[in-house]
Amino acid sequence: MSKSYIIEVDTQTAGIVVRTPEGYRFFASSHRFNALEGELFRNAREAERAARRLIGNFNQAA
Repeated sequence: MSKSYIIEVDTQTAGIVVRTPEGYRFFASSHRFNALEGELFRNAREAERAARRLIGNFNQAA
């Protein structure tokens, strides 16, 4: 099983998640995803869903 995954939303790289004993820790690669920086997720798919929700909320506020 992989220890890290790249998280993308549409064509933008949101960040990576790295597997730790506690879960998957998110590291943002774009300021648009800083709100998720350091968050812990159960799996990479959960992190991807959070990034998609965040970008959806960001687009609605613009």
